[in-house]
Amino acid sequence: MYHSSGNYEAFVKPRKPEGADRKSAYIIGSGLAALSAAAFLIRDAAVDGSRVHILEKDGVLGGACDGLRYDGLGYVMRGGREMDNHFECMWDLYRSIPSIENEGMSVLDEYYYLNKDDPNYSLMRATMNRGEDGRTNRRFDLTEKAQMEIMHLFFTPDEDLYDKTIEDVFSNEVLDSSFWLYWRTMFAFENWHSALEMKIYIRRYVHHVDGLPDFSALRFTKYNQYESMILPLQAYLEDHGVDIMTGVKVTDVHFHIEKGEKRAVSLSYSGRNGGGVIDLTDDDLLFITPGGCVENSTLGSQDSIAPYCPELKEGGGWDLWKRIAAQSDDFGHPEKFCSDPEKTTWMSATVTLVDDRVVPYIEKITKRNPYSGRVVTGGIVTARDSSWLLSWTFNRQPQFREQKPNELVGWIYGLFPFVEGDYVKKPMCSCTGKEIAMEWLYHIGVPEGEIESIAESSCITIPCMMPYITAFFMPRRLGDRPLVVPEGAVNFAFIGQFAETERDTIFTTEYSIRTAMEAVYTLMDVDRAVPEVWGSVFDVRDLVKASVSLRDGEKLTDMEDLGFKEKLAMKEALKRIHGTDIEKLLVEYGAI
Repeated sequence: MYHSSGNYEAFVKPRKPEGADRKSAYIIGSGLAALSAAAFLIRDAAVDGSRVHILEKDGVLGGACDGLRYDGLGYVMRGGREMDNHFECMWDLYRSIPSIENEGMSVLDEYYYLNKDDPNYSLMRATMNRGEDGRTNRRFDLTEKAQMEIMHLFFTPDEDLYDKTIEDVFSNEVLDSSFWLYWRTMFAFENWHSALEMKIYIRRYVHHVDGLPDFSALRFTKYNQYESMILPLQAYLEDHGVDIMTGVKVTDVHFHIEKGEKRAVSLSYSGRNGGGVIDLTDDDLLFITPGGCVENSTLGSQDSIAPYCPELKEGGGWDLWKRIAAQSDDFGHPEKFCSDPEKTTWMSATVTLVDDRVVPYIEKITKRNPYSGRVVTGGIVTARDSSWLLSWTFNRQPQFREQKPNELVGWIYGLFPFVEGDYVKKPMCSCTGKEIAMEWLYHIGVPEGEIESIAESSCITIPCMMPYITAFFMPRRLGDRPLVVPEGAVNFAFIGQFAETERDTIFTTEYSIRTAMEAVYTLMDVDRAVPEVWGSVFDVRDLVKASVSLRDGEKLTDMEDLGFKEKLAMKEALKRIHGTDIEKLLVEYGAI
């Protein structure tokens, strides 16, 4: 497997790999990484779909990319996905996946024209004082000391950040800024999360720094992630005869490790026909999804809480990874990610508005009509003075194809679920759906005398507790996650958010699809490049533009904290580049 940039190889049809007709594949899990691996096996590795087997313990595919209407409850989206125009592997895949709604179009075509005709941006990123403008004014409000802390992190070698937290590298100069408000609520980072991951994120999305304050950097699907992304992919796989087995839980994988060679020899499973063992031959490939960010998630209801159940279950994704990791140090260290669930937990809630009583408050904040079918919030709106650090969003409506015309479906989440609320005087984790709606209605400005009535009769709110939703953000070092294809592995690979690949960022659809593509291309020796991570971190234009944006448009030559020697050096540098293309570039991008 190798990487490339540009379009020289991007549209080449790979030659059929040697032995493709003999190969079979077993894929553990059915999240986006697993389904993508199946698609790459068929499209690029020429494996017959009937020889690809997906083993999923739940009754529905998609993993964390969900969106369903539950009988007796209502609509539920545990999370949402923010996409980027430079998700190279994702768009490479979805250009080949037919739309299930628009004949003759791919999912990429559908997505591209949706976002071109209705560009995403927010008109109100944050509120305070119960629905008033949060006065972020599209500014980062970073002091020069804070800017230098971010710059220092940007250039710190990875190994110097192993097992360090964000609090270890940022002072309150950063953590009290609007920059951190945008960042932590957009990506769900906490102060105690990985400084290494923070660095990778900044470098990965340096081309989008200027779009953080208003979400103009982002693009969204038409419907919820399940209907827009999973169902078309599932249909593609079914059309190619893939063997999809739901209700099958893989409980263990057995390896033969000798003289540096590692081979998966069998897997144990339960659920279908009482369970059993699948022995793997030399022509069988195994793709493993370790861990799971939505493992142990629970749902509540309008009148009941979502229970907090962090105890790991036998046969779950974490249990399986622990069993695998016990067989080789090269298979990662799951305990680094799943041993402190209070640091990896937040809660979400899906709210369905069944009448228009809340609409005036949404319109006042978003300055848009939520029934228009176009962008509404343009991303999350954060109540910056919320003790839960509550954020909420209404994406384009309908979010579900079966929604009634008068219904609006939105999503709420709180980064601090164990802290007492501002209106409902209890932690989010102890709140029913109605109570979560009441706290939200309070923060968007609904008069207190109407809050309970509206929460009860106009909102159907389903809470979701997720003890491991940001487990992948816990401080780590190289080796804590297994390589996509570990050294010496001959017939297996790890895919998904807890596999290790270079330069890309977890908690993204791109990461899942990239690991799947790299896994298939490596094990099948596909003669085509995997697109490299977008190289904006190496583009001087993006670097200069981001530097100016972090200074809220102030020129680098206006830095006040420079000492006499630094000012002298700046003056000398400007003299040396005078009349050159370097000077023209710095002027063009507002640096000088």
